[in-house]
Amino acid sequence: MQVTMTVNGDEVAREIEPRLLLVHFIREELGLTGTHWGCDTSNCGTCVVWMDDEPVKSCTVLAAMAHGHRIRTVEDLERAGGLDPVQQGFMDEHGLQCGFCTPGMMMTARWLLDRDPDPDEATIREAISGQICRCTGYENIVRAVRWAAEHPATSEVHA
Repeated sequence: MQVTMTVNGDEVAREIEPRLLLVHFIREELGLTGTHWGCDTSNCGTCVVWMDDEPVKSCTVLAAMAHGHRIRTVEDLERAGGLDPVQQGFMDEHGLQCGFCTPGMMMTARWLLDRDPDPDEATIREAISGQICRCTGYENIVRAVRWAAEHPATSEVHA
């Protein structure tokens, strides 16, 4: 079947199998490998992308379901050669170790900060509660999101 969608601001069209998952479409068809594929069951959250400005776990969305929609991946966080504050916060506050969950965590964090520019720790923890990090214990991830909230000057709301 033919699908057309906007990915990171660019319209893309492909002929796909109807059963192709969005995560595989993004990685294999488009070569955007920042989105990770972890569990195929929506438990880990490493595959979070935005569909029409809402976070979704792309391992549970068929690419056909994204037809006509806007998809945003972690590759779209960087702007004009600079890092998004979320990316900088993850670096500065050591919010990553192995890095596997990081793209999904950053997409969720950016979504949260675009809606609540000054979230408290409980709000951050609630936002990332659908994602698993097996390395960090979440403390540094929460600190990274708080860092980004405290350094919004270079951030932009991305649509």
